Amino acid sequence: MADDIVAIQKKFGSLNEYSIQVNRWLSKTIGLWPLTSTTSKFEKIMTKILILLCWIIALFVTTLSLLHFILVKEDIITKLKMIGPISYCVGGGLNYAVLLFLRDDIRYCIDHIETDWNAITRTQDRQVMLKNAKIGRIISGCIAGFMQLDSICFCTVLGVFKQTIKVGNESIRVYILPYPTYKVPVDTNPGHSILLLLQFLTTCIMSTTVVIAFSLATVFAYHAVGQLTIMVTWIEEFVNRPQEEKKNMRIDEISVIIEHHLRILSFLGRIEHLLSPICFMEMFKNILSICMISYCILAEWSGRDVRALSTYAFCVTCIILNTFLICYIGEILSEKCKKISDMIYMTNWYQLSDKDILNLIMIMIRSGVEYKMTAGKIVNMSVITFGNIIKTIFTYLNILFQMTML
Repeated sequence: MADDIVAIQKKFGSLNEYSIQVNRWLSKTIGLWPLTSTTSKFEKIMTKILILLCWIIALFVTTLSLLHFILVKEDIITKLKMIGPISYCVGGGLNYAVLLFLRDDIRYCIDHIETDWNAITRTQDRQVMLKNAKIGRIISGCIAGFMQLDSICFCTVLGVFKQTIKVGNESIRVYILPYPTYKVPVDTNPGHSILLLLQFLTTCIMSTTVVIAFSLATVFAYHAVGQLTIMVTWIEEFVNRPQEEKKNMRIDEISVIIEHHLRILSFLGRIEHLLSPICFMEMFKNILSICMISYCILAEWSGRDVRALSTYAFCVTCIILNTFLICYIGEILSEKCKKISDMIYMTNWYQLSDKDILNLIMIMIRSGVEYKMTAGKIVNMSVITFGNIIKTIFTYLNILFQMTML
């Protein structure tokens, strides 16, 4: 592992760059990477232009879809099938706005990670940090791959290939776009190709906002897990230190542990502030998207269109996995924070001096305050919450099925 640290540091320039590189690449594609005082004027201008272009494209496609949904008369089943894609666009746009608004919090967390990499120099501690950075990097890469593949499949299958529709007693094959479009001819080129390109870009932008939100949550959470693991190691070393070393080093050591614990709590607080609104929107957007796309599967089942059914199934799978991930992240952070006080109690703390025992008790008391990552300060993100989300989805899906009697 020590050789890995040297190799990664040589390849990426710094271990901090290794941990956040995927996030930086993704964020820069849609102008979400927070700027610093050292950022060049050209880069600042290009970022603003990129953000403006993303908003223009996304608002154009979303507005046309909403106008079609509201103004064009369709049967109830067709209307319900439109809700899934439209809600994904609207939710992605809100996600984009929140991430832009919270760029200062993202910058704080990034700077915090960099400071930790610079402050912690012991090889064994860096190995723990590197292990968690690898996990965060792998998960971020997998999320990006699945979500962008999902976007490509969704737009390709539902937009590139002609689909069969019934007009009276006749069946004709026409182009149908992934998102409904109001009063724009799409049956022939170049109108179809232009709108399909814009909808493809919109889907990629919306998917990227989701990927960035979840990858940031993953990287930040696993960095916090690494810091908590290091703190556990430090406390064990402090408690099990030979008695003659305790007399000379206890004040410095306990102060380092307490300061590190406070830094972790500050970092967790900023993570909660950053992710709470994102989790709130993603939770309700995912409930609606999974429910409506699942309804599309039921509606398309009789037609036996394998391409469309496979695309919808893949979309549902990706969204469910993302929902589980954010709930699981909240679960592991909560469990890891509680583990501090349990671990302290299981050590030989009773062999320490009264002053050291009091210091450890203060850490135990603070660790006993349960950390919870929430969605909008309302719902705790945990595996139990994920189970409740799935139950809610099946409940709403059953209601829709009973109302429309597919």
